[in-house]
Amino acid sequence: MEKNDSKSRKLIFDEEGLKLLANRLKEVRSEKGLTQEELSHRSELTLSQIARIETVKINPTVSTILKLARALEISPKELFDFEFTDIIKLKN
Repeated sequence: MEKNDSKSRKLIFDEEGLKLLANRLKEVRSEKGLTQEELSHRSELTLSQIARIETVKINPTVSTILKLARALEISPKELFDFEFTDIIKLKN
């Protein structure tokens, strides 16, 4: 069975939102005094996965976000503690 191009799925990649999430993850990780390697160990995620999240190369799953929140000992909502207007601050 051939895949019809007009019906193929499009990946969702909200770059603005992912930049804000990446920035917030870095901020919380720094506040906790953790390196990417330490967070990787605590969360049981690979170091490269942490780096790819923080550099907006991948779109993390909900399960990944939950693992990160547990490893950082925060609620998941704290990782989403940003406003979309914060993207202006990231650009400057």
